[in-house]
Amino acid sequence: MFQFAAANGGGGSILGLVGPFVLMFVVFYFLLIRPQQKKTKTRNSMLKALKKGDKVVTIGGLHGTITEISDDIVVLRVNDVTKLTFDRGSISHAVTIAEGKE
Repeated sequence: MFQFAAANGGGGSILGLVGPFVLMFVVFYFLLIRPQQKKTKTRNSMLKALKKGDKVVTIGGLHGTITEISDDIVVLRVNDVTKLTFDRGSISHAVTIAEGKE
C-alpha cells in the first residue's frame, strides 16, 4: 500500500513541498528585503545630496556643519575652532531646521 501511494502521489507532492518555500520567500521579500532596499536607496540619495553648509548628525551622534566635502570625506565644524574629518558614510542624517526656529 505504501509503494502504491508513493508511485501515484510523487508528482503532486513535489508541488506540495516547493509551494511553502516559495510562499516563505515571497513573504520575506515583501517584509524584509524590499523595505531594506528602499531604506538603502533613500540613504544613498541623501548622502549624494549633501553639500557645504548642511547641518548633519553622524552615526555616533556628533552634530556639526559641513565645511568641506569630497567623494568619500566630509569635514565637519563642531564649534568655532574644532573641525573633524569623517567618512561620508558615517553621516546618519541631515538636520532640517524649521524656518521660524533658530
